[in-house]
Amino acid sequence: MSHYIANLRDLRFNLFEVLGREAVYGNGPFADIDRAAAEDILAEIGRLATDDLADSSVEADRTPPVFDPATGTAPLPVAFKKAYETFMDAEWWRLGLPAELGGTDAPPSLFWSFAELVLGANPALWLYSGGVSFARVIQELGTEEQRAVARLMVERQWGATMVLTEPEAGSDVGAGRTKAVREADGSWRIEGVKRFITNAEHDLSENIVHFVLARPEGGEPGTKGLSLFLVPKYEFDWSTGDLGRRNGARVTGVEHKMGLKVSNTCEMTFGDGDVARGWLLGERHDGIRQMFRIIEFARMMVGTKAISTLSTGYLNALRYARERVQGADLTQAADKKAPRVTITHHPDVRRSLMMQKACAEGMRTLFLYTACVQDDIVVKKRAGADAGDSRALNDLLLPILKGYGSERAYEQLNQSLQIFGGSGYLQDFPIEQYLRDARIDTLYEGTTAIQGQDYFFRKIVRDQGRALSALAGEIKGFLAAAGDRAELKDAQAELAEALAELEAMAAVMVEQLTDSVQDVTSLYRVGQNTTRFLMASGDVVVAYLLLRAAAVAVDRLPDARGADRDFYAGKVAAAAFFAAEVLPQVAVRRKQAQRTDNALMQLPEGAF
Repeated sequence: MSHYIANLRDLRFNLFEVLGREAVYGNGPFADIDRAAAEDILAEIGRLATDDLADSSVEADRTPPVFDPATGTAPLPVAFKKAYETFMDAEWWRLGLPAELGGTDAPPSLFWSFAELVLGANPALWLYSGGVSFARVIQELGTEEQRAVARLMVERQWGATMVLTEPEAGSDVGAGRTKAVREADGSWRIEGVKRFITNAEHDLSENIVHFVLARPEGGEPGTKGLSLFLVPKYEFDWSTGDLGRRNGARVTGVEHKMGLKVSNTCEMTFGDGDVARGWLLGERHDGIRQMFRIIEFARMMVGTKAISTLSTGYLNALRYARERVQGADLTQAADKKAPRVTITHHPDVRRSLMMQKACAEGMRTLFLYTACVQDDIVVKKRAGADAGDSRALNDLLLPILKGYGSERAYEQLNQSLQIFGGSGYLQDFPIEQYLRDARIDTLYEGTTAIQGQDYFFRKIVRDQGRALSALAGEIKGFLAAAGDRAELKDAQAELAEALAELEAMAAVMVEQLTDSVQDVTSLYRVGQNTTRFLMASGDVVVAYLLLRAAAVAVDRLPDARGADRDFYAGKVAAAAFFAAEVLPQVAVRRKQAQRTDNALMQLPEGAF
């Protein structure tokens, strides 16, 4: 039996009952994929993920790649390679690629639904298949000549990597020292060392194209002086794709990690003893902006990965709890002869399961809601309309999805482990691997602290709060139009109060930022609260989306029967539970922000 348990019912519910995608699918730029086709696609991908892709994730964890320093190679396990070939042969990865790259125009909301299924079953496999998505970046930002490379990457299924981090710079990308020197033939010689490069060496494809941030000679310091270069593992004929010499971009180490072990995390050395040749993307020195096109996609992916792992973790825990008989019902605990019951009868187990359910399903709606905003961007762009407001909302949601989503998912996976008890610590069940594989999600593409800073300083302050105000207005509009649903009255009141507290917290932090004009150390007060504010925002947005889903469920319940009735009842219960258990914490965070001083910053390091 596969470790992976998909939740296709909830995907369909969100897409078509809550988020109204039937009005988008089959129309305009997505005319080729209507609702029926989308449901068929998801059903088939769900089957593929469960039956053909999931098991190799477990085997690869037990027998991960071994790096050979003499050859610079790290071959992947046979079972994983077979699953990868199965996935690529099925060609669902063409969804969302532009037609000029051999793809099929698909709504982002369908693409990310597809991604959830594969990421939940075998996340490393999805990461290795990312070369086709990188090709899209070249198609959009490259020169006409470079677009031929994009087509080759798709046709020949080449791998790709994003190469930012350096040993001494870490997340301070602007401190990178890798340099680029212009050659007489128009190419660039790349020299330097990078680390934490995902999948920079493997034997799944004949070539790998590295997207490398480097500083051209004479370039200004900081991120503005960086440019983005295409540096292939093997040089190649740009018209035929035939491979040439081995380029001087080599893996010089593979990290030993706690999880996601089959995904090679590499140190790369450029130009040590052999020239590493690259080509400037788009022939423009605009590296950080270009790389952020990839980073934003990656942050969406990481958030979706985290949520998909929590979903299957919760469903595994639920299945176990329904089967595990232990102890008597609490009301009969004193009766030694009382019948033993499954642990779903125990109050604290139910509390834990409901929180897992609320978080998994609420955050699923979060990534799909974000993907629907991306649908709107595509529709508006194709119609020649202004998509500025939708882009701003997407920008606002991404750090919530990635930062909040990964933190909450890992927190609740720990609760899934608790349901299994000691058995969950064993490799007999998938939870121990899920936890190890998911730990990276809070670190990938910027730690949670970085997401919090990005969220407040870039997505709110730089935007002058417009996107946040628009989202708050949407939530207030929902509450005003919520109608008389008695089952949700208390939860709606909790949401209204939490939203007011979140707005007050934002005002406190803006005031602290304003104070920094007179006293620069007031920035420290802001910095102590950015992650806290990110998490509070996530709680409010997820509660809103859970209540949107619950409102639909309340209206469906009178006519529902059997499994559908249970499904809708669960939606109502999850929204009410989350609002009661989680939303009161927003007021606490607002008080914490208001009381923040700089005593922490004045402590000597020795005090820590």
